[in-house]
Amino acid sequence: MVALTPLGIAALALLAERPMHPYEMYQLLIQRREDRVVKVRRGSLYHAVDRLLEQGLAVVRATERAGNRPERTSYEITDAGRERLSTTIAELLATPVNEYPSFPLALGESHNLPRHEVTELLGARIALLHAELAEIEQLTAGATAKGVPRLYWIDADYRATLLRAEIAWLTATVADIASGALPWLDAVSGATTSTHSPN
Repeated sequence: MVALTPLGIAALALLAERPMHPYEMYQLLIQRREDRVVKVRRGSLYHAVDRLLEQGLAVVRATERAGNRPERTSYEITDAGRERLSTTIAELLATPVNEYPSFPLALGESHNLPRHEVTELLGARIALLHAELAEIEQLTAGATAKGVPRLYWIDADYRATLLRAEIAWLTATVADIASGALPWLDAVSGATTSTHSPN
């Protein structure tokens, strides 16, 4: 059994809502800002739908043409697709997976850069994280005001919590690097440097 990609899961979940064509699926993913958690490209989405068809998780519902527009094929989820979606989500919820993000690697190798450069770079990252957090908070506030149940944007709530934790940790770490509380390697000699005088 071929594992579902994140985009495949998102596409299958959309089809679980109702039959639709890939362009509508693409629009919904962007509109709902699911591109924050899934890499969404129109071409990749069409390929993901093709793979769902190959695996028997979705089938063609209808092909329509409106005026002079190209034909659009809509798809619907199969019983096997619903079962696969359920088991995949259950597994992902219960089992932590190391997704090998690049930032921890860069952080672990940041001693190869000078202290001042690292603090500047992390400061720039913190600013971007603040901007992302503000956008998510605006979206969740809008959803709350419209009466959208939290279960539909719980992933945004989770992301906001992670962002707050990362911002807090980075802010404290930048302060430690800048003050010398966290000794740093000299970029040239490789010697550990600190602004604190040895006792």
